[in-house]
Order: sequence, then C-alpha cells, then structure tokens
Amino acid sequence: MNVDKLKYTVLELLYQMISTPSFSGNEEKTAQLIGNTLKLYNIPIKRFKNNIISVNKYFNESKPTILLNSHHDTVKPNKGYTRDPFKPEISDGKLYGLGSNDAGGPLVSLLSSFIFFYNKKNLNYNLLFAATAEEESSGPNGLNSILQEFPPIDFAVVGEPTGMQMAIAEKGLLVIDAYAPGKAGHAAHENTENAIYTAIEDIEYIKNYHFNKVSDFLGPVKMTVTQINAGEQHNVVPASCHFVIDIRVNENYTNHEIFDHLNQNTKSQLKARSFNLKPSFISESHPFVMAGKKWGRKTYGSPTLSDQSVLSCPSLKIGPGDSKRSHNADEYIGLDELEEGINLLRNIFNEILIK
Repeated sequence: MNVDKLKYTVLELLYQMISTPSFSGNEEKTAQLIGNTLKLYNIPIKRFKNNIISVNKYFNESKPTILLNSHHDTVKPNKGYTRDPFKPEISDGKLYGLGSNDAGGPLVSLLSSFIFFYNKKNLNYNLLFAATAEEESSGPNGLNSILQEFPPIDFAVVGEPTGMQMAIAEKGLLVIDAYAPGKAGHAAHENTENAIYTAIEDIEYIKNYHFNKVSDFLGPVKMTVTQINAGEQHNVVPASCHFVIDIRVNENYTNHEIFDHLNQNTKSQLKARSFNLKPSFISESHPFVMAGKKWGRKTYGSPTLSDQSVLSCPSLKIGPGDSKRSHNADEYIGLDELEEGINLLRNIFNEILIK
C-alpha cells in the first residue's frame, strides 16, 4: 500500500470533518464521511446510528481481537474563538479547527493503521475499527450502545490526544446524590432530627475517609462534595438535605465497591447516577505497551475520562495532540504531531500484528 497516499487520504478526511459540524448527538454527516473513506479502499462497514464499525478482511474468530476506537463528535465552540471553528486553516505548521485535536487527529491516525493492515493475511490479531458518537456527552447512542455488536475484545486502543504517550490507566467517575433524612419542625422548638446536621456528619466522614489502595499511576480515590441544598425558610428545620459527591476512582476499586462502602458508613440515602464510567488499566507488560516502549513511548495515568470508561477489557489511550487543548478556543493540532501519530501507530501495531 502507498503510505503517502493513505496519509493524504486520512488528512483530507480530517479537513472534511473539521468543516462539518458534529456536535455530540448530531454526528450524521461525519459518520458518512468516515464511512466513505473506508469505502474508498473497498472496506465494508456497518453503521449503527452515527457509529461506524469495520473488521479486517481476514477476520478469524479463533484469534484475539483488538478494538481501535475513537470518537468523531465535538463539543460546541466556546465564545473565545477568534477563527472560524469550521474552517480548517494551516498556520505556522498547525491545523486549526474544532475537533482537530479532540479527537479528529487521533481518529484518523488509528484509521490509517486499520486501513494499512486491513488486507494483510496471517495477522496475529483481528482488528475491529469503531468510530463512535456521543463521547463528549456520555450519551446513550455512543460506544456503549454498540458493544453487543462486537466480537469478544482482547484489548482496546482508544484514540485521544496524549502527545503519543501511553495512558495505561484512567480514573473512573462515580457521581452520587445523597439525601440526608430529618424531621421538619419549627426552629424555635427542640428538634434532634435536623437533616442538615445529618448531612454534615456524612460529609465529614467523606472528607476524612481515605481508601487504602493507592494506584501507582492514578494515585488515591478522590471524593469531593460539590453541591448541597436544604431548607426553604429561616425558621423551619428541613426534613431533607441533598448533596452531591463527585468520586474519581482508581483501578483498584470498582464503582460498586466504593458505593457499597459509603452506603454502609453514612446515614444518608445514596443514589448513584451511573455505575458505567469505570476506571481502566492495562499492564505495563502487555505486548502493545511493550511495543510502544520499544518506539520510545512513556506510560502514565490519565485524570480525564474517555470511552475507555464503558469498556470491560484492558485498554489504553494514545494519540497525537494535547488534551490541554481540548475544548479550548482556536483548537489546533500540529502537522508534525499528525505525522508522528500516523507513523508511530503503524509501527507499534506492526510489532504486535506481524512480528
């Protein structure tokens, strides 16, 4: 395969994606663009709403499968933009445009590898490519909605801007609504069931408790009370106090384990908004990680959430660009970063697919 022509093709796709609004939940047109690019190489696709999936030509059920996943939805541009967010422009070696960095660059880099290896026989792994929707909004019609369409996955490579380093661990997110009970009464009278006081006791516990399993990459579990609300009048003791707990979970615990511990040690009624945003981890001795290290890649733990959180298999995050640029005004990705991402991913996959 002509790698220069392939590189041109995926970069042209990136320009087209920047030019096409794809706010989370409204990615119809970018899904079509990605599908059309695969069809240029006579690669069959399946489309589920705004999600595009494809497998390599010589898919073999007896072999393990690698998921190559990235998202093609974006947030809405903020008011700080000084450039047209939907006009791809190159200036000083940078490609500007909404979604260029998060996650257009990582997506086309993974797509390039998938296309490159698509026709090759006797690969050590199957390849499953998935360009997915609604990542930015954690919506119901994204990666989580098509997992049942996948064959068993051995591990996943998720395309996000990591500076082409390997994020081998990612914190999960558990948000809990807590309702401290009380008994309504006049503030002038004796009342020993003040919901605010009950909430204070529970919040104090949350503030001072530390889960003892600390991750080498992600550090400790972090619990933070971020919202509180109770009472309507100055002279009425409230019957309930609602507060919200934001919990960042390392790979040593499941979200259910964290919830169960708090449920047993607080007086408030707890309700998790979702258990689905799980922490993720892949071993440093995993073949893909070892191949990445061979090509000079470093490992680290990521504090930001991605579609890894809905996967049950080992996974890592890698891609060109910088996560600090994500959602910023005048988003961009370096042309040199794109070049490095496309070439390095192909080289790393070559280590484990063929050698």
